[in-house]
Amino acid sequence: MTKIQFMLTLNEKLSDMPKNEIEERLTFYSEMIEDRMEEGLTEEEAVAAVGDVDEIARSIMAESAVSSAEEEPQSKEKTVKRLKGWVIVLLILGIPVWVSLILAAFVVGLSIYISAWAILISLWACFGVLAVGSPYLLVLGIVQIISSHTITGIALIGASLACAGITVFAFYGCLALSKQIIRLTVWSFKRIARLFSKKEVA
Repeated sequence: MTKIQFMLTLNEKLSDMPKNEIEERLTFYSEMIEDRMEEGLTEEEAVAAVGDVDEIARSIMAESAVSSAEEEPQSKEKTVKRLKGWVIVLLILGIPVWVSLILAAFVVGLSIYISAWAILISLWACFGVLAVGSPYLLVLGIVQIISSHTITGIALIGASLACAGITVFAFYGCLALSKQIIRLTVWSFKRIARLFSKKEVA
């Protein structure tokens, strides 16, 4: 089942619910499918991982039946007002702790990200050295053989062939690592953009 088929089926099965609740549910499962696809699953695999659409629809309808049909979701301001005083005090007192944890997590994540790019650049630099060194050693080996240094020339040609083989493996390794880091970068920017878009909507 594709994502469109899943969304259309779910929309049809929830048709008895209020329109705003249907839109919230559809948005939730749409984002869930997109997250699974960003993790590397195909569209059909991502939809299957979310679950059976019939069971999801029954679960949503059951949850909706428990709450009153006329009850409107409270705004954030009303929710904050209903918080007990001690909860607000704890939140205020805990600001230094959770702010420090958030900053520490951000710094660690950024350090790992920068280190990954540094390692990737170093690997590509090694690949460049091997790619240049292989033909250089080959030419040098031929020159040594012509100059009657046969053993040295054969050794240099062997080293050239070894460098050539390592160069091939190094290229595919660097290429695969580059794709993963670029995919991680794109995924991170998408998550950040989605976070800010949700805040603007709220």
